Amino acid sequence: MGQVRRLVFLLAIVAALLAPATAGAVDRTVSVEATVEREVPNDAARVHFTVSKERPGRAAALHVVAVRLRAVIAAAQSIPGVGPGDVTTGAISVRRVERGKRPVYRASEGVTVVTHDPDAAGDLVAAGVAAGATSTRGPSFFVGDREAAYNAALVEALTQAKTKAGMLAAAAGASLGPAITIVESGNVVPVPAPKSFEPASDCASAPVRRKGAKTSACTTASPPVKPGRSTVTATVAATFALE
Repeated sequence: MGQVRRLVFLLAIVAALLAPATAGAVDRTVSVEATVEREVPNDAARVHFTVSKERPGRAAALHVVAVRLRAVIAAAQSIPGVGPGDVTTGAISVRRVERGKRPVYRASEGVTVVTHDPDAAGDLVAAGVAAGATSTRGPSFFVGDREAAYNAALVEALTQAKTKAGMLAAAAGASLGPAITIVESGNVVPVPAPKSFEPASDCASAPVRRKGAKTSACTTASPPVKPGRSTVTATVAATFALE
């Protein structure tokens, strides 16, 4: 029993002697922060169309909107860069509106379209208006693969952080060890979306013709567009061991 107690006592002394050295080694670290801000080209555009019509009855108003919106969707899908999953319809509303002594009903529905050819955004707006959209919002340009753009900036920020830590380690007479902690933050900020565009063409006010009837040509000039760039910001805060 006495030998066991002596062994435990010796182990406790050894642990006490080693503890400060271990703590000191862990405490030898360097913490740095690096931020990378990059501009990347916008490679996608989003446009929102709305079709609104007033008629004496609810069903008539909704019917006109449905016909017009189908035409807008078909026109949008003919624009380069618009795929099958890039068209999303929005809320449908039908409400009573007072117009003098006889009330009418206003129906409306919206659709959002994304094109992966941002230079074709002006053509997309023109096609939607010519097909019967009564108002548009956009285009708003953005980076299609935000994650890839952010990850590239993030790796660059970590490289800068490691370089900075290496310089500090050398100045302190030490060599840089492995990273102990890495904390990242950042975002991708696209350019602001323009205000709504109210169509000047009389296409939107043209009457809905029956299927098979001849229709007159109706075109709207494509407004000029500049996709621009988005700002990608990535920040890395890292702690490295010193050896």
